[in-house]
Amino acid sequence: MTPFTSQELRKGFASFATGVTVITCLDEENNPHGITISSFNTVSLEPPLILWSLKKQSRLMPWVELGKKHLIHVLERSQENLAMHFATVKTEQFKDVDHKLAASGLTQIDHCVAYYECETVCVHIGGDHNIIVAKVINLKNHPEREPLIFARSQFVGLDFAELKTS
Repeated sequence: MTPFTSQELRKGFASFATGVTVITCLDEENNPHGITISSFNTVSLEPPLILWSLKKQSRLMPWVELGKKHLIHVLERSQENLAMHFATVKTEQFKDVDHKLAASGLTQIDHCVAYYECETVCVHIGGDHNIIVAKVINLKNHPEREPLIFARSQFVGLDFAELKTS
């Protein structure tokens, strides 16, 4: 028997601050889909690899399997509404979202801190989630923008101007 409840574990996990990302991908008919993910992590510089997790039963799983491409967006501090928007399943997800078609054909949300165009190279089972390892094919970074952070079940930000002076 586990010495803690799943709710206690969830609260414990919430103590770890993380960036907030939205993953976009395409279905078989090239319709765009997106989902908010906070389980993003860097893996390797050579080759350039990242990982993120997705529930096994997620409707997006078939579109991010081995060999499939997706675009990871690191959200900017003011994009809390986008994090919440893509956290729930809805039709016409991009209807009121500023976006464009990237050169890759993937849907790119405007004004993010960074973008990683990726291809899935491996999928591991991790409990009730799949761990997706992806190779970074292309990236865009906007270091002047501040990232959105999620900790203790709320959105927060860092004052980078203050950090630079200390």
